[in-house]
Amino acid sequence: MLSKLKEIEKRYDELSALLCDSAVISDSKRYASLSKEQADMQEIVEKYREYCGVLLEYEEAKAEAERETGEMKELFLSEAFSCKQRIDGLVSELKVLLLPKDKNDERGCTIEIRGGAGGEEAALFAYTLYRMYMGYCEKHRLLWEVAELNETELGGIKEAIVNVSGKGAYKRLKYESGVHRVQRVPETESQGRIHTSTATVAVLPEAEEVEVQIDEKDVRVDLFRSSGAGGQKVNKTETAIRITHFPTGIVVTCQDERSQLKNKEKAFRVLRARLYDYYSGMANSAEAQNRKSLVGTGDRSERIRTYNFPQSRITDHRIGYSVHSMEAVLSGDLDEMIDALARAETERRLSSQEE
Repeated sequence: MLSKLKEIEKRYDELSALLCDSAVISDSKRYASLSKEQADMQEIVEKYREYCGVLLEYEEAKAEAERETGEMKELFLSEAFSCKQRIDGLVSELKVLLLPKDKNDERGCTIEIRGGAGGEEAALFAYTLYRMYMGYCEKHRLLWEVAELNETELGGIKEAIVNVSGKGAYKRLKYESGVHRVQRVPETESQGRIHTSTATVAVLPEAEEVEVQIDEKDVRVDLFRSSGAGGQKVNKTETAIRITHFPTGIVVTCQDERSQLKNKEKAFRVLRARLYDYYSGMANSAEAQNRKSLVGTGDRSERIRTYNFPQSRITDHRIGYSVHSMEAVLSGDLDEMIDALARAETERRLSSQEE
């Protein structure tokens, strides 16, 4: 580990010198690339230098303790012990920082929410999840843009597709992919019996245009009139967009905006995310089959969480973690659950690295 850290520090110093070179400064594209490379290294280099500093303090305290006697010896031994504890903590932090990073972590994402088993109650639960994620994004100042919202008459949703923009959006929300199960007395149930319903969530990393090339001959763009609640809300012009991608059979619709151009932009953004997920899944399928993650596969068919309303308990089945703050979580306070999942994933990766 130490040899790898020395190599990273050496490269960091090389980049510092290059970024002061007039030839590099005049080449904006290269300067930006090298700046990003150095920025990605900064945290680990700073932590490594802190480790080296504490290690030096430890060795000096130990050497002084060997030369002294009595009270002074005890003082230096105490200092050495304190340094050793700090070193152990820094080593643990450095191991985490050295883990390969998910290239998608800093991207925005697309969230797709659909009602599952349970009829109208499933649609109402899907809307509950929709509000939960919207609240979470508001708390973290992530931009929430609705691309498609297919509502039911009783206030539920059959399907919602939302683009979430902001650094690290995918990193935080990626653990939400899967089947969410609810146990509660439905609003549609008059006899007070507890029902079980489900909704599915898929979180896809945002893809750049340069990463997913969409050939015009591979897609068909259809225009149609947006559906609405009636009255003044009915759109009398064809502003809704449906894009069909022939090679994969993926179909995306967007009718949230009154502008045809904005709907088209949003629809293509969703299509790129789905295509990126589709082709990435094909490329990584062999690796995925050989790697069993503690926090699940991320597959949208996997039951990941149960929301038990009578007991005000939410349980994530991937790590056996429960919280008893239903109201807070459903308002968007998901940090405790997401942090627990992130810790479990980090521990799994560290464990597999040591095997």
